[in-house]
Amino acid sequence: MASNNGKQQGGFDTDCMTLTRYVLAEQRKFPHATGDLTQLLNAIMTAVKSVSSAVRKAGIAALFGISGDTNVQGEEVKKLDVLANDLFINMLKASFTVCLMVSEENETIIEVETERQGKYIVCFDPLDGSSNIDCLVSIGSIFAIYRKNTDGPPGLNDALQPGKNIVAAGYALYGSATMLVLSTGNGVNGFMLDPSIGEFILTNNDMQVKPRGKIYSLNEGYAATWDPAVKEYVKSKKEPKTGKPYGARYIGSMVADVHRTLMYGGIFMYPPTKDAPKGKLRLMYECNPMAYIMEQAGGCATTGHKRILDVIPESIHQRVPIFLGSKDDVEDVKQLYEKHNV
Repeated sequence: MASNNGKQQGGFDTDCMTLTRYVLAEQRKFPHATGDLTQLLNAIMTAVKSVSSAVRKAGIAALFGISGDTNVQGEEVKKLDVLANDLFINMLKASFTVCLMVSEENETIIEVETERQGKYIVCFDPLDGSSNIDCLVSIGSIFAIYRKNTDGPPGLNDALQPGKNIVAAGYALYGSATMLVLSTGNGVNGFMLDPSIGEFILTNNDMQVKPRGKIYSLNEGYAATWDPAVKEYVKSKKEPKTGKPYGARYIGSMVADVHRTLMYGGIFMYPPTKDAPKGKLRLMYECNPMAYIMEQAGGCATTGHKRILDVIPESIHQRVPIFLGSKDDVEDVKQLYEKHNV
């Protein structure tokens, strides 16, 4: 029997907020919207569903293991990486909304055929944390969407935009469930994939990161190679002069570590080291989208010296150090960098 509001029937929500419905509602807020962004986000949603399905049955389908190739970073490419990359490229091309793509797995920009071109540029990491695939640790996909801001055929310079120009960004987490976290510039919302109906359902409305957390997250194996600011910061969290020490949590999959930081507060760090003075994580398809999400949720993201979203990329695979999470925690790191003048 239906409830009084007519939304509950037989234990089902008959008026649930799906991701498609949410994006369409957002589109209505802009009188001159063409619907292209909605179409593009639907293409990304389809790619994420497909990757999620592949991740769930990877062992059965023999998708674990090395494909025999290496990506532009010199890392061995897992079979799932190849599949996820192809899915994203093909879905985005088929949306007729994209003119240019940047993928972690491709050495150069990916230009869409002229007859399929749209006005958007998408930078993405199709399968982040792939080194964890074989041990079943949570992995994910990350993306950032920009508008092409020049006339004429698309080229490299169209892709090299600072993160502050992002139109929409998000990530998918393939964990105990599949979740898509999205911002179109109006806050952050989380959508859980309901496999029974094949739809993303709004489960985390207006996500906000705490002003200060109780967790720090970074690879402490590199402690000897950190600069003085990072060493002092971590020591201050382990051995505080007052209060309890912070907990240490590090998964090694950026999507999983950042998602936990967003949910619980605290700070995620991938600082520079003596061996990697520019950091390890890539600006355009890892740091920028995550910084955008964190700022939209009330947090902060910096290189230690500069706001991540203000960094002007010089190459599509550029690396930068990153500290992101709760605003007060990130501010502590910035102050230490100013103190040590590194």
